[in-house]
Amino acid sequence: MRKHIPNLFTLANLFFGCLAIVAVLHGEYQLTFWLILLAIFADYVDGGVARALKVSSPLGKELDSIADAVSFGVVPGAIFYQLLSISTHCTGETICWAAIPGFIVSAAAGLRLARFNLDTRQTENFIGLPTPSLTMFALGLLMIHESNSFGMGALLEKTWVLYVLVGFLSYISNAPLPMFSLKFKSFAWKGNEIKFIFGGIGVVLLALWREAALAPIIALYILISIILKIK
Repeated sequence: MRKHIPNLFTLANLFFGCLAIVAVLHGEYQLTFWLILLAIFADYVDGGVARALKVSSPLGKELDSIADAVSFGVVPGAIFYQLLSISTHCTGETICWAAIPGFIVSAAAGLRLARFNLDTRQTENFIGLPTPSLTMFALGLLMIHESNSFGMGALLEKTWVLYVLVGFLSYISNAPLPMFSLKFKSFAWKGNEIKFIFGGIGVVLLALWREAALAPIIALYILISIILKIK
């Protein structure tokens, strides 16, 4: 039974992701926020529990990919579908065809997850935007739209802006861009300078802007990665 304990957290990730999809499509955005945070927490914990218990299995790896495909693939697509439905004024009970392109990010996330499973280079850092970061960015946009943070609510109701974001996120998820991981092997300053600086800025932004800070934090993460790549 011990080897299945991490799988329970993985399944919790999947469960919360499914609930988040329902919540966002029904306009329950604050509930969506908390459900996604729970999914991210469960995704983070399952690996730690597996290492602590010294258990691993092929089943766990398969479950992890399936759960991530839902919570960090379908969920951001559903968020963009909802935002596009609002921007195109087709929030009725019928399918909003103009909002369907929002799920392109889901397809891109699925491709990224499949590549991650096969890419032996991504053991410490990432190549392309990780799917949890993609979801956090989409969630941040949803929170900004709901509260009109920074006066950007109207901007996120422009269909072309959302289409551009869908295209950019789909590209950056699979781009050959090295992106640093926030996992620490040690808490020494040397070798972790970027992680500490980014983490500190992230904490300050969260304190100032709360849930609306998610999108700026991920945008900063992408920007730092691009600068490091250029240097």
